[in-house]
Amino acid sequence: ARQVFDKMTKRDVVSWTVMIAGYTQLGHGKEALELFHQMQWESVKPDKVTFVIVLNACACISSLEHGKRIHSHVIKIGLDSDLSVGNALVDMYAKCGSIQHACQVFHKMSKWDVASWTAMIGGYAHCGHGMESLQLFWQM
Repeated sequence: ARQVFDKMTKRDVVSWTVMIAGYTQLGHGKEALELFHQMQWESVKPDKVTFVIVLNACACISSLEHGKRIHSHVIKIGLDSDLSVGNALVDMYAKCGSIQHACQVFHKMSKWDVASWTAMIGGYAHCGHGMESLQLFWQM
């Protein structure tokens, strides 16, 4: 897939996002983030799907530093109110061990869906906060 991607003369946000997703799904978060940076260097603007996948890549390699930078970018372009991006942020922060940041993002979200609750409940459990996880489950 990478060879075909590298030979493409015109790469849009979809082709970049698919390639980044492939690396992320295979557990190659570092390569996914490198590709994301190359995408930006080539002036291709990421969309909300790209950000969700890149946040998953940060979670995959437990890179809180990269995740915080991506979060800042998301805020700057106004995607922080998007439900799927919010869910990805909660999941990323929790998987990177920053349950405080996960809680902040969760509580700032204007609405929650099953994925939101699951990310936060799973985040508490992942970070060793079993009681909080159960309490949130019962609030759901």
